[in-house]
Amino acid sequence: MFKDIKTDKIFKSRLEKYYDELKWLYSELYNNDTQAFDYFLCMLHQYYKDRDPDLKEWDEARELVPDWFHGNEMLGMQMYINCFNQNLKGVKNKISYLKETGSNYIHLMPLLESPKGRSDGGYAVSDFRRVQPELGTMEDLKDLAEECHRNGMSVCMDFVMNHTSEDHEWARRARAGEKEYQDRYFFFDDWYIPNEYEKTVPQVFPTTAPGNFSWCEEAHKVVMTTFYPYQWDLNYGNPTVFNDMTANMLNLCNHGIDIVRLDATPYIWKSLGTNCRNLPQVHTLVRIMRIASEIVCPGTLLLGEVVMEPSKVVPYFGTVDKPECHMLYNVTTMASTWHTVATQDVRLMKHQLGQIFALPKQYVFLNYLRCHDDIGWGLDYDYLKQFGVKEVEHKKFLNDYFCGNTFGSDSRGELYNNDPRLGDARLCGTTASLCGVEAAEYENDPQKLDMSIRLDIMLHAFLLSQSGIPIIYSGDEIGQLNDYSYHSDPEKWDDSRYLHRGSFKWDEAGKRRSTTSRQGRIYKAIRKLEKLRATHDVFDSGADCWIVETYNDHILGIGRYHRGEKLIALFNFSDHDETAWINEVEEYKDLLTNKKRPAVAVGIPARDFAWLITNYNN
Repeated sequence: MFKDIKTDKIFKSRLEKYYDELKWLYSELYNNDTQAFDYFLCMLHQYYKDRDPDLKEWDEARELVPDWFHGNEMLGMQMYINCFNQNLKGVKNKISYLKETGSNYIHLMPLLESPKGRSDGGYAVSDFRRVQPELGTMEDLKDLAEECHRNGMSVCMDFVMNHTSEDHEWARRARAGEKEYQDRYFFFDDWYIPNEYEKTVPQVFPTTAPGNFSWCEEAHKVVMTTFYPYQWDLNYGNPTVFNDMTANMLNLCNHGIDIVRLDATPYIWKSLGTNCRNLPQVHTLVRIMRIASEIVCPGTLLLGEVVMEPSKVVPYFGTVDKPECHMLYNVTTMASTWHTVATQDVRLMKHQLGQIFALPKQYVFLNYLRCHDDIGWGLDYDYLKQFGVKEVEHKKFLNDYFCGNTFGSDSRGELYNNDPRLGDARLCGTTASLCGVEAAEYENDPQKLDMSIRLDIMLHAFLLSQSGIPIIYSGDEIGQLNDYSYHSDPEKWDDSRYLHRGSFKWDEAGKRRSTTSRQGRIYKAIRKLEKLRATHDVFDSGADCWIVETYNDHILGIGRYHRGEKLIALFNFSDHDETAWINEVEEYKDLLTNKKRPAVAVGIPARDFAWLITNYNN
């Protein structure tokens, strides 16, 4: 096998580029286990050899333009396959719709085999080599990826790496008493060590799944289950686990997956006496995975799911010289956006964006308003303290506002994982329902509907004004509302996240060309913004960005400059008309109307925005 590596010129050259670092990192992590390392190299070579010629050609093209995903033309859409159109073949049949929406990057939510009723929405994988039968087969996945590639679209899917389902073959053999497979998890003979862990490890779901360990009756042992009892944490201190899981990831890449979303990345290394979050070994593992992908499938991107405060998120980019993830979720801006909607105060957002604008331009964030998950209020409360904001009381205010329990609020959301003991809860709901569209339509109030649609569009304009890749949750493009049917589903009723995971309403999508329907108004407005973003260099991720001082705490001002274009973007989060007290000297035009509009004392209607642009090249 090593002789094959030496004679395979492309693989050999890629391996040589990283070999010294790869061996050093692997040896440090796994105590110089040369046998495991040699196996790892042979495994990488095998997956390289098995990679289709078309995918290798795709890799070579992207190697020539390594920043291919940095541009302003990238636009994503996230979906559950069964909700969008039943199965993988159904998604393939709707490629034309996805192209019409401008999407060139689709994120398929978990689709690998998992047990019904014990899967956490597909995040408890029982077989990493099989698709959930009702969704199709691995061949269907490959066919969809090939069709996407023919249409210039990339495909993303989740790689659940922290744990497996209790039904996975490894778990079944561990339950049967095979020590080799128990060593792939965290098994303990009694509760002494688990109780020691509990002293320092926070609980992820204290109300729905308290504790970090569960009793395994078949093995008569305790097993670590950080998320849910049916999700058994993998022991990445065992090199066999890392080797086999990396092989599972590369198998997905060889089926055409372009972007691998590393689920629950901060949790994958456990160490007694720590909080088992963001440990240094996690970064070593992610760096090795990055190197593995650069060697086998350099056209593939790693997207890190790091739902943490900003100081914990940014390190997952690695460094410019030794990068880890290609992209990270901009979870803090998402949460701060909804905080700003509720408070109508932009000061926290200015503070938070200022930190992002100061980062190297090579760092690419995935920006979003809503996703499959809840909204957690992980805000910068140390900053908010200066305004008299107290964390527990503020979280309650935000949740009350977005559940419509506050006077004057038209938002319609529901709480998730509410823990009255800690005064904490997370929030669920679609973008449109949180913006008030649902309440306005229920009340048949045209004025409220206008205001809520305007807010929905303004938030999408803000999303598209940020550097990075914007991704829209399927249904948001037509203003889809909450789906309350989950309350009567015995497998979903206790998980309010299904409130915004309803089936895509194809009958409503048929109204997207209407000029008067809610669906048409939102769809056309967002498409117009997306097209403007794709055609103007100023939206490129390489743009210089800064906060524009509006001298009005209700209006957020963002400046962007790139290749001679300068944009002033203004967003009024107040429910009253406001003025941005700016005084820019250049001649500007309104990007939406193409008419002259001075960037001086700009009036912005309630819940509205303005994109003002000037071009130094003219």
